[in-house]
Amino acid sequence: MIPRLIYSALYFIALLFLLPFEYRKRPKEFRHRWLREKFGKIKSGRVSRLIWIHAVSVGEVMAARPLLKRLKERFPSANLLVSTITDTGQKIALEKTPENTKVIYLPFDLGFILKRALKKIRPSLFIAMETELWPNLFRAIKKQGIPVMIMNGRISDDSFRGYKKIRFFMKDVIECVDLFGMQDSVYAQRIKALGAPEDKIQVLGNFKFDTKPSGNIPEWTKLLARPVIVAGSTHRGEEDLIIAAFTKLKTEFPELNLIIAPRHPERFAEVEELIHKKNMPYIKRSVLASKLPGFRASGLVIILDAMGELSSAYGACDIAIMGGSFITHGGQNLLEPAYWAKPVICGPHMENFPFVKEFYEKGAAIEVDESGLVNKLKELLQSPEKRNALGNKAKELYNEKAGAVERAVKEIERFLN
Repeated sequence: MIPRLIYSALYFIALLFLLPFEYRKRPKEFRHRWLREKFGKIKSGRVSRLIWIHAVSVGEVMAARPLLKRLKERFPSANLLVSTITDTGQKIALEKTPENTKVIYLPFDLGFILKRALKKIRPSLFIAMETELWPNLFRAIKKQGIPVMIMNGRISDDSFRGYKKIRFFMKDVIECVDLFGMQDSVYAQRIKALGAPEDKIQVLGNFKFDTKPSGNIPEWTKLLARPVIVAGSTHRGEEDLIIAAFTKLKTEFPELNLIIAPRHPERFAEVEELIHKKNMPYIKRSVLASKLPGFRASGLVIILDAMGELSSAYGACDIAIMGGSFITHGGQNLLEPAYWAKPVICGPHMENFPFVKEFYEKGAAIEVDESGLVNKLKELLQSPEKRNALGNKAKELYNEKAGAVERAVKEIERFLN
């Protein structure tokens, strides 16, 4: 009880200071709704069966998509509600979730606000994607007799170290959860070490193995000369490295094209400025998509300045480079290019995806450091056979790991019934 009161007091003080900044940083078209929903004023009438899924941002929303689709098929009369925290998560949820899914911002984690919100939305079940632990939200929902589940659960190395330091506080949160559906045995052991009872833990697998691209390979990629490298979900500091490698490779592969997809949309302009300063020929995807069919892009950097299209753009590449893996971020999702049977190159930091070790062991992906990137890219560009072998093994492993969503739906059905 006391830890929760301390948490609420600190949360309230932080909110007083941060609220004006958080409001102003929202896109103008979202501001009014953001403020209303964050304070629990949800425009939603009561319905007989509502499944509420919380997915903090883009990655969690994309991981939730196959679950939402399957829930719609399995429970056609059920209503689906998705909450996010970030604006990019909102945008993707509004665009990519099943028809008639209600999308809201997660209310602030304070008791009086949550009480107001739950008067409007009384879910039959609450699911938090990955390991989004909200003490007051979980407590408020649990007090109303509504089951709370964690799905696609994961706990990174950093989060685990942090949670262990506040284990006395975590106990109060964990007690509110009825089922921990974890991605693998490593994460299952971590949540157990934090106090979750063993009978509440299930290893269901990773939803991302059931994630399909959001669409067909984009039409604009047909304008690209071959070969094509896609550097997906890059972070600050990685574009310099990748562009330097691209520059060296172009001397031997003059028609080589490089698609760079920054992880965060607010960096589109920053990456464009970086490329411009290096005097590299480039074009933005938003411009390229408007070109006539006769246009041919050759030897260019293409900035993928669109959200939600990367997973399908991987289908057009010859080699994929995983962003977030050449800095200490922990990597991005290599399953998206694996779906398309594409060879994947990762940097030394893929801690967010422990299953990558199996990809390396089975020859389904390659790990390199900064110094080895150019040579490995050159080796693959020179050998279509090696590219095909790597890509086919990635696809095989992807298919082997599928089925997590179906296992999750069986658990959800048990709680709904």
